[in-house]
Amino acid sequence: MQSYARSGGFSITGKIKTALIENAIYYGTYLLIFGALLIYVAVNPKLHLEWYQLQAIGIAAANTWGLFLLVLLLGYGLVEIPRSHWNGAKKGYLLMKTYFKAAKLMTEKADAEETLEDVMEEVRKVNECIKYNHPLRKCVDTILKKCPAEYQEKMGRNMDDYEDFEEKNITYPSEKTLVKLHKQAIYAVQRHRRTQVQWGILLEQAFFLEDVAKNETSATRQFVRTFPRQEPESFMNRHFYTPTVEWYWECLLRPWCARVLAVVLALFSAVVVWSECTFFSANPVLSLFAVFIQQAEQTHNYIYVEVACFLSIFFLSICVYSTVFRIRVFNYYYLASHHQTDAYSLLFSGMLFCRLTPPLCLNFLGLTHMDVSISRQKAEPTAYTSIMGSLRVLPLIADLFYIYYPMLVLILCIATYFSLGTRCLNLLGFQQFMGDNDMTSDLTDEGKELIRREKRKRQRQEDGETRRREWKERYATNREDTSRNRNVHSEQNEPTYTEMTTSRSSKYTRTNNRTERDRIELLQDAEPLDFNAETFSDDPLDPESGRYQPGGRYLSMSQSNSRIFDDV
Repeated sequence: MQSYARSGGFSITGKIKTALIENAIYYGTYLLIFGALLIYVAVNPKLHLEWYQLQAIGIAAANTWGLFLLVLLLGYGLVEIPRSHWNGAKKGYLLMKTYFKAAKLMTEKADAEETLEDVMEEVRKVNECIKYNHPLRKCVDTILKKCPAEYQEKMGRNMDDYEDFEEKNITYPSEKTLVKLHKQAIYAVQRHRRTQVQWGILLEQAFFLEDVAKNETSATRQFVRTFPRQEPESFMNRHFYTPTVEWYWECLLRPWCARVLAVVLALFSAVVVWSECTFFSANPVLSLFAVFIQQAEQTHNYIYVEVACFLSIFFLSICVYSTVFRIRVFNYYYLASHHQTDAYSLLFSGMLFCRLTPPLCLNFLGLTHMDVSISRQKAEPTAYTSIMGSLRVLPLIADLFYIYYPMLVLILCIATYFSLGTRCLNLLGFQQFMGDNDMTSDLTDEGKELIRREKRKRQRQEDGETRRREWKERYATNREDTSRNRNVHSEQNEPTYTEMTTSRSSKYTRTNNRTERDRIELLQDAEPLDFNAETFSDDPLDPESGRYQPGGRYLSMSQSNSRIFDDV
């Protein structure tokens, strides 16, 4: 399934073919090694293995590999989970870490954009080379469908440019080259989309942490956001989670709840570490998990056994599986939030979970002394042991590795507490968040400037949208008022038959009515203004002036025409 999802084939048959070839190479290597060992066991007269023993060897090998991974992930999770909740109460620490993530994510985002542009350039060349009448045109169309919309518009092909590809000496790419390009295009587009989504989420997180830092000193004790929520408010937010409640929760209660939870998780981690280092001791019983279970067994309290087992497995699962979500292998495999994880990473994590679950159950049975290889008692085997078999077939694994290897969890916890892995990665060139590092300070300052830039950009957009919205509302209100006034005016001034007759007769009387003068003014020709005139008439239609003057203060034509050239 991993090979199928990662394949760049254009059909189901092509993807299956690629997956079969890759799996044949992968499992063929393992089969060759296993066959050599099996021949050695068959030839050696001192070793006599039956089918049941061979099955136990296979199960023991799988559990050994799973236990090796389990202890590594458990040692990290037992320290990092309580510490992450304790640091979650420090808003300044979270804000600095967010700035650091912003600087790193911007670098990854720029790299993803450059990779996408390079791949799209190769796709454009192939699109221009292979015309619509070429047999491989369907493959090119499949690649174009995976490209973003803006690149599809740029590379829109013209269906009228018919060219006979058989008559020209053009080197066309092969189908194998197109399969490789298809695979690159899928990965580049998915990575670009993932960085875009993560950048938006990180911006919202940074804006929110800055708002929390500002509201901590608020005298009104009401949480005020710089930008409103993007999603519509729910019923709970409108009526119960008010700004006052939000202020008390974010600024006062939440940090203390995070600290209390961190202390509780730290106690659980201490119990797990102690039990991992002492669970091999059957007499006296030093493992706290075994003590709890045996006390419940003596009192025949089955509900207590269920609760104790559930809480123990639940905490162990959180410590192990949460570490899987933090693993990041060269930006090629890691689980991204908000449905941005590719198929290969999902399958890889699912496979890893399947490999970790059986050794996790086996380790839990060892901590509670329910495994007969630990308790050394003739008791009824558990359902897990009856199905998965016992490790007594291999004394080396049952007596040494299975007993003493889990003690390494203490060393791993100490290394995680002092951040030795983070420091080693930082020395190798992989920037990690460390408060006492110059590189961390530089990236934090860079991320802070990036967040400020995005915040100013968001504020300008919000202000522009607000002004446009106010302008539209004001313009719509003015239009409604104007149309309403026009309707009222037309209803009030609707003439009757008598008024129409009167106005029709008054057309020829030249009364001093303003409406009639306006009508006459529109019918008159505009005459040039006389800027040298001594006096102006305020009323252009004043009958005493001797002539109507439409358009305002125009030159009166009753004057002598000889004055026209007086200023020459």
